[in-house]
Amino acid sequence: MPLPLAAAALAVVAASLLPLGYVIVQSIDTGWDTASALLFRPRVRELLGNTVLLVVVTVPICLVVGVAAAWFVGRTRVAGAKVWAVLLAAPLAVPAFVNSYSWVTAIPSLGGLFGGVLISTLSYFPLVYIPTFATLRRLDPAVEESARALGAGSWAVFFRVVVPQLRLAIAGGALLVSLHLLAEYGAFVFIRFDTFTTAIFEQYQSTFNGTAATMLAGVLVLLCLTLLVIESVVRGSARYARIGSGAARRAVPVELGWRYSPPVLVFLAGLIALSVGVPVISVLRWLVIGGSAVWKWDSVWAAVAQTLVFGIVGAVVTCVLAFPIAWISIRHRGHFSRFLEGTTYISSALPGIVVALAFVTVTIRYVHPLYQTVSVVIAAYALLFLPRALVNLRAGLAQAPVGLEEAAQSLGVSPWAAFFRVTLRLAAPATAAGGALVFLGIVNELTATLLLAPTGTRTLSMQFWSLSSEIDYAGAAPYALIMIVLSLPMTYVLFSQSKKVAGL
Repeated sequence: MPLPLAAAALAVVAASLLPLGYVIVQSIDTGWDTASALLFRPRVRELLGNTVLLVVVTVPICLVVGVAAAWFVGRTRVAGAKVWAVLLAAPLAVPAFVNSYSWVTAIPSLGGLFGGVLISTLSYFPLVYIPTFATLRRLDPAVEESARALGAGSWAVFFRVVVPQLRLAIAGGALLVSLHLLAEYGAFVFIRFDTFTTAIFEQYQSTFNGTAATMLAGVLVLLCLTLLVIESVVRGSARYARIGSGAARRAVPVELGWRYSPPVLVFLAGLIALSVGVPVISVLRWLVIGGSAVWKWDSVWAAVAQTLVFGIVGAVVTCVLAFPIAWISIRHRGHFSRFLEGTTYISSALPGIVVALAFVTVTIRYVHPLYQTVSVVIAAYALLFLPRALVNLRAGLAQAPVGLEEAAQSLGVSPWAAFFRVTLRLAAPATAAGGALVFLGIVNELTATLLLAPTGTRTLSMQFWSLSSEIDYAGAAPYALIMIVLSLPMTYVLFSQSKKVAGL
């Protein structure tokens, strides 16, 4: 393992542990008696039940919907498969809190666990669909053909041959969905569904840096660690790299026939209508109601410019920081790589407000000149969205066989040249996909930006939240629409880069 690479990975991990250290220190200062009194009470049991139920119900639904959608558009002759393939990635362009705002304005009575599962599924199933669709395109069809030649039926081939090869994409997607559910705030506030994150925000609003909120954040850390252990077990230690030209031949699409084509088309159309159609129509409706008065162009252009700067810079920095960890997790597997990779997920599982308060505490006490600067905001984004880049980079490096790099070195190419000319080229689509996914997260981020942004900063999400909190739904509509429009190109980049076949 290259020493500079290991040192860089350790430095990123040390920074990632900053919010966790903040929670631990605050918990120790609280004392056991106070901590136990705050934790072992009916309210915490209610929040734990809501949060666990949300994850347990939503994640399997996202897996089924995402894998089924990827299979229908990637491996069957469904009508308009290329169009459906792009549209199914579009829900990522709609922030979860905008989705919730749209559904609540359409159905004011929507709420509770059902509302949380509905909105979460519609917002996050692409996190499973996109990597699954990309992996399906990379699979060698010869393996499936061999299974069929040995007498295996279609269902047996799917569950015994295809699904095991999708394990990395499915496990990574499920983990991302789970972490989003733990950290999401705005979407659940609109539907009045209490989770640990909404409770933490309420506690910090009432008592800044309160001990009750810190205790709840500690429970979220434990939930995150549990998810990491589960994902590690499910992922396993199988290798997914392939040497040869097998990936150059695509699998022959399955004929659905007149019996199955209509239900599949209804499923795909309904999914797009609920996840994209409802929020877009709702936003356009409020724009019509508000008229031209809601377009305050000075505020709009300032918010767009600030959002673009934060998004682009944050995406580049996050991908650079994620690369050493992704490299070690694929090329040097073991307890050390699992530790490096696992710790990066802890900050992303915490609400943005907890990460922000950790940075506020550190900058005020130790590096006061950095307090409320753009550098601190970008650092917070990197910690919050590092797993988004890491999951994609890890999948891309897993598709870049180390044997090709070794072959290049055996022909006289230096290690660094072999890395840039072979490995980095093969991992470029995954890197672009990871950057696009981080950009989407930054555009939609709210709570950390509210606390850390320099005075006068007003991003699109901040403007939307400020107006929607005042029940000015018409005034918030322009910012919701621009967030969707701004995210659409990145969603397309994410999808198009993810589906590229490595090495082609």
